[in-house]
Amino acid sequence: MKKSGVNYVCQSCGYISVKWKGKCPHCGEWNSFMEEISAHINPSVEIKPRPINSWEIEDYGRISTCFENLDIALGGGLVKGQIILIAGEPGIGKSTLLLQISGRLAEKGKILYISGEESGSQIAMRGRRIGVTNSQIIVYPETVLEEILKVLEKEDFTLVVVDSVQTIYSESIESSPGSISQVREVAFRISEICKNKGIPCFIVGQITKEGLIAGPKVLEHLVDTVLYFEGERYSHYRVVKVVKNRFGSTGEIAVFKMGDKGLEEIPEPSAFFIEERRESPGSAVFPYTEGSKPILLEVQALVLPALYTTPQRKTQGFDVNRLSLILAVLEKEANLFTRDCDVFVNIAGGMVVKEPAVDLAVALAVASSKKNRQLPTDTVIFGELGLSGEVRSVHLGELRLKEAIRFGFKRAVVPKTSNDTGNIEVIPVSSIKEALEILL
Repeated sequence: MKKSGVNYVCQSCGYISVKWKGKCPHCGEWNSFMEEISAHINPSVEIKPRPINSWEIEDYGRISTCFENLDIALGGGLVKGQIILIAGEPGIGKSTLLLQISGRLAEKGKILYISGEESGSQIAMRGRRIGVTNSQIIVYPETVLEEILKVLEKEDFTLVVVDSVQTIYSESIESSPGSISQVREVAFRISEICKNKGIPCFIVGQITKEGLIAGPKVLEHLVDTVLYFEGERYSHYRVVKVVKNRFGSTGEIAVFKMGDKGLEEIPEPSAFFIEERRESPGSAVFPYTEGSKPILLEVQALVLPALYTTPQRKTQGFDVNRLSLILAVLEKEANLFTRDCDVFVNIAGGMVVKEPAVDLAVALAVASSKKNRQLPTDTVIFGELGLSGEVRSVHLGELRLKEAIRFGFKRAVVPKTSNDTGNIEVIPVSSIKEALEILL
């Protein structure tokens, strides 16, 4: 140990100051600084710089989670020494999913399930309910980091689960569990030993009321993979979305259904998202993709005469500011006025779509509801909408069309620069006005 000092750390963004401040100069949060003692440790192993071609390339052997779609989303399964951060709303099913993965991997060796939130009997009770009773799963209800590290150093495990990182603390740091320093130290020390021993590790992260992962941003940089567990708590369906992956592509998803015996995989996500689609005005099908596998989603819009002086703009799964831009473009370029209407947009199934390729589908769904005319049910729509009404090209257009063909769609309204795939009638459009003339 070299030296230690006192710093003041913002509990919202992790900004470090040598003196206490009422307002954080980085994130603007008030009264968020807490006193924390920092320690500087000298590195025990000296690493020398070497040319890039002198380093050995590791062959990452994949370990299956026994959930096929989750393996695909992770890039083929778990990698030895991979650190995976999984976050989601309380009660969404994170612990259930990890207990099921532990039960399936227990046939290959010992699993260490570290619980800082629940007692051993509570985990055993859940295990019996979902049929996970393998004696190879070692439940360790402990919150002291130093005790956990002793167990990790003493034995070898096939998988380690930490539930959750905000409940574990180090005795060497004088701050409460869940603070910036504690979360950073706990995640670093556990990931360091798991990487050295080649043990895959799932770390559960709590989230804030804004839906972001609690703790410092460095937590997400530290891990190899970040998963978001999404879905309505009172719905049966859950979506695991990959937002960071050093061993595969991001944007991949796996869909599950919550039942009495735990989570069950949905083999065809596209079929799940559009199976309850109703043929009515305001509905459009959009082939969504951020990873390598497109998924068909239903975009719903509802336009009604405004009840109040100021019209409402409400969205679910779509950026409300983006909706305002689209409505402005519809008004200027297509003479479709919604200034005296309430406009509601929903991405069915609980998905959150941020890619601009959904713009055209949202615009046409709004126009369909406003005109009370149904869009063709055998048509998929995608394209980015510019402020002058032009429809811009998007990535992975060919993959989107192939997914539409697989589910029997006959036509696709796409940007003019997209390639023709065959087996589907491609309708290229260069502007929102042209798209409206063709479809409505």
